[in-house]
Amino acid sequence: MATAFQSRPFGSTGIVAMPLGLSASYYPGKKAIHVAADEGVNFFFAFGFDIQMIRALRELLPSRRDKIVLVTGAYNYVWAAQNIRKAFEKRLRQFKTDFIDIFLFLGVLKPAEFSLRTHEELLKLKDEGKVKAIGLSCHNREFLGRLAANGDVNTLMLRYNAAHRGAERDIFPFLTVHNPGAISYTATRWTYLLRRPKSLPKDTRIPTAAECYRFVLSNPNVHVVLTAPKNERELRENLEAIRRGPLDEDDMIFMRQFGDAVHNQKKWFM
Repeated sequence: MATAFQSRPFGSTGIVAMPLGLSASYYPGKKAIHVAADEGVNFFFAFGFDIQMIRALRELLPSRRDKIVLVTGAYNYVWAAQNIRKAFEKRLRQFKTDFIDIFLFLGVLKPAEFSLRTHEELLKLKDEGKVKAIGLSCHNREFLGRLAANGDVNTLMLRYNAAHRGAERDIFPFLTVHNPGAISYTATRWTYLLRRPKSLPKDTRIPTAAECYRFVLSNPNVHVVLTAPKNERELRENLEAIRRGPLDEDDMIFMRQFGDAVHNQKKWFM
């Protein structure tokens, strides 16, 4: 039987994280967030508009601040970027805390959107001891690979799942030297991996959400995969999944083959 995924160092940041991180983007309910914390989840990702997560963490942080890893950030709006310092100070007020563990610049589509000024502002926050780690979420894999190779940031938030495995070529080979923390999102490829592509027979085996999360975490380059359950039931199912550990080789082959079929549908995605 496979060994359960255990809490592990989040790259070279000094942070220790449970490998399943929680996002409340689909509003699972404040109770579900408390359940996650009670079940050992310590990695919480939130946008500034995630009211459920903000309210729950305001309740959890006073007694668990040394255990909770708070991940949030400023936004790249494409047409303009948030002021890093102002966004950071707003997040402090929102979560009623005096520091943030990981602060990201979110939604970068191309290198030009991650300006030198933005990078310098993030570095200042880290140098001042107000954050433990800095980085960005980005859809440009080659750019993330360069940042990783140069050691420019110590956290990367990237898309990786059975249908989109380009990170295995463009990012993961460049993590070795500086060892940034790697956060993966869209493990189910926005649920496309939970549906049968029309190109496959009707009796085709379809992956479960659990298998999608286990596929991502079976790659040792990923430190944390985010889950965004809709309710407590889905949360508990996902927690049970990581307790089952990595997929075996046959299941990995199945996931890659199914992922290829999903990718070949060529539907729009980001």
